[in-house]
Amino acid sequence: MELKNLSLEHVIRPAKIVKDKVAPLFMFHGYGSNEADLFSFAEQLPDDLFIISARAPYNLMPNGYAWYAIQYDPIGGKWSDDEQAIKSRDLIANFIQEAITAYKLDAENVTLLGFSQGTILSYAVALSYPEMIKKVVALSGFINEKILVKDWKSKDFSNLDIYASHGNVDQVIPPEWARNAKTILEKNKITHIYEEFPVGHGVAAQNFYSFQKWLQDRL
Repeated sequence: MELKNLSLEHVIRPAKIVKDKVAPLFMFHGYGSNEADLFSFAEQLPDDLFIISARAPYNLMPNGYAWYAIQYDPIGGKWSDDEQAIKSRDLIANFIQEAITAYKLDAENVTLLGFSQGTILSYAVALSYPEMIKKVVALSGFINEKILVKDWKSKDFSNLDIYASHGNVDQVIPPEWARNAKTILEKNKITHIYEEFPVGHGVAAQNFYSFQKWLQDRL
């Protein structure tokens, strides 16, 4: 299938099992990575899915990109550019709609899969615009409430289902931040599963097989 010219650079794996309505899975990589990173999972994910892995808009280095800037201040610690993050949130939401139209995909069965910064943005899109998203696989990230739309708590989350996981020795994003996401999901009665694995900032094999089964069970 021909790659479409959309607002974000991306790679695709068309569904191997074609139905009347083909469900899309959108991948969003972490800080400093690119669209090829999570796409390495594509061939092991369900054949029913049309997989789209997007490249973040901010260039960091050769082949490295970010959804928003992160600064390290020896006094203030780590600082994120929330304005850029909000712009990326809405850029992703627009890209999803573009891709659904361009590739003729099922707008009522959209899955997001993110890692780290890509997870933070996947949460932001899903909680801000839950009418657009059905499922989220949130790997090694957290919910940043500062980049959600102001009225997000009044949204209807009844159709949203989230798989979240984290490494319990993650030194990049503290496990406590991921556990706080679990608390936020519980308070807002959002269907979810949360798991931890004995790894750092990465995806263990056991973690992969767990979310792979979670996806398969929901097709």
